[in-house]
Amino acid sequence: MSNSREAELLHTFKGIPFTTRSSPDLLKSLDTFDAREDDLLLVSYPKSGKLFVWLLAVDLLISYPLFIHLSCTEEHTPRGRSISTFRNIQTQVIVRKKKAPNNQMIYISRNPKDTAVSMFHYYRDNPNLPTVDTWAAFFDLFLKGNVVCGSWFDHFLSWAEHEDEKNILFLFYEDMKKDLPKAVKEITLFLNLNVSDNDIQDICKKSSFSEMKNDTEKENSDPNHTVCALTSNRKLIFRKGAVGDWKNYFTPKQNIRFQEIFNEKMKFSRM
Repeated sequence: MSNSREAELLHTFKGIPFTTRSSPDLLKSLDTFDAREDDLLLVSYPKSGKLFVWLLAVDLLISYPLFIHLSCTEEHTPRGRSISTFRNIQTQVIVRKKKAPNNQMIYISRNPKDTAVSMFHYYRDNPNLPTVDTWAAFFDLFLKGNVVCGSWFDHFLSWAEHEDEKNILFLFYEDMKKDLPKAVKEITLFLNLNVSDNDIQDICKKSSFSEMKNDTEKENSDPNHTVCALTSNRKLIFRKGAVGDWKNYFTPKQNIRFQEIFNEKMKFSRM
């Protein structure tokens, strides 16, 4: 892709690439964002399963029926605002707000190898993102953090620093795929919601990845009513949702390189 075309789609804010849909004015406005005690923040690095939890929560969290992106029109629920975002600048602003130190926050993480593969397909098929022709080219961009929302390692580690804080729940995509009822139970306990085991089972039956994918793709793809900030094409939002798909893309050399960088970056993280 030409530099001029890329400039139309991306800009850099505080050293991190963002799409032009997240304007500098929007990102600057976060400096004055007032978090409240009744806000719920749902956050992840892109393509890490946040939307899976988001749509699950629509069925589960009756007290929080609406989740919004900070880039969208602000709406309110009976108990407050439920905010969904993957932009780490936004989340860090909110996390450090002294006005509301006890905000409930859910951080969703995923194996970064699977995240990289999922982002590659998202880049390749999304007209709102620069075209990356090959997996090898995207692999290099991902490791360098030259993708939307920057480095996976920086994003994850900035949250791992808060792992002991009681108002943050860490969820891992692989755990949700392995035992969804257990993950849903964790969410209900974290939010102090009284949900029966039978209700949890019913919600999980309706909330399989395939069911969510089918339901989402059937909905009207009006760009003004999208569940993703980067595209109105709902077929791009859910792809496989598989665990371990990275093995179909990483070459042995890429895997060794990735693992070396991972071990170095994560060596001081207990998570």
